[in-house]
Amino acid sequence: MRIIPAIDIIDGKCVRLTQGDYKRKKIYNEDPLDAARLFEDAGLKYLHVVDLDGAKSNHIVNWPVLERLAARSSLRIDFGGGVKSEKDVRIAFECGACQVTAGSVAARNPQLFLEWLQRYSAEKIILGADARQGRIMTDGWRESAGLDVESFIDSLAGRGARYVICTDVGRDGMLEGPAFDLYKRILQNSPQLKLIASGGISTLGELRRLRDMGLEGAIIGKALYENRIRLDELREF
Repeated sequence: MRIIPAIDIIDGKCVRLTQGDYKRKKIYNEDPLDAARLFEDAGLKYLHVVDLDGAKSNHIVNWPVLERLAARSSLRIDFGGGVKSEKDVRIAFECGACQVTAGSVAARNPQLFLEWLQRYSAEKIILGADARQGRIMTDGWRESAGLDVESFIDSLAGRGARYVICTDVGRDGMLEGPAFDLYKRILQNSPQLKLIASGGISTLGELRRLRDMGLEGAIIGKALYENRIRLDELREF
């Protein structure tokens, strides 16, 4: 299972939110590159970058941060937040992203998402499935798309999506454990998926359980920044 540390960006800074609430923001690094280098020095290979300013907008905002992270580290970056158009996808890849996550577009305009899968490949386009109480959330987790998360994922998995990042918004930043039952059901419905867990991960035991369930990866944010999980403890993965 891949361990994927998270860097969320507001105003160019590395922050964490609690349950997706922009008013419950904590700044951890003025320069996201400092955090990325800590992850890189610990031997991690991947990085999950979210443009939270972009998620609230109609376009990518913090692309210069992405460009700098990609140019000055060896981490393989998946990037999301504000990816609403073909131009945004191009910007993300041109700035160094290895994969691009699309969530709001997939919920509101699934045909456009499927076109991106065809154009860039299912290896490079990740389906973002952010859910609160089982319903898909969009636009920085502020709006409900009125879609059941499991049906949403199953529909697009059946049409070519291969990678899925599924975030339980209610657990994000709470350090109370990930949505094991939800992930189990998703993999039962679509066993071919490369499913990546996000939200609530707080212990090594939870990571082992996710690995044993067959998840492709796990995104860790606040647990790293708050030293609930130490970087040196992740070497076994």
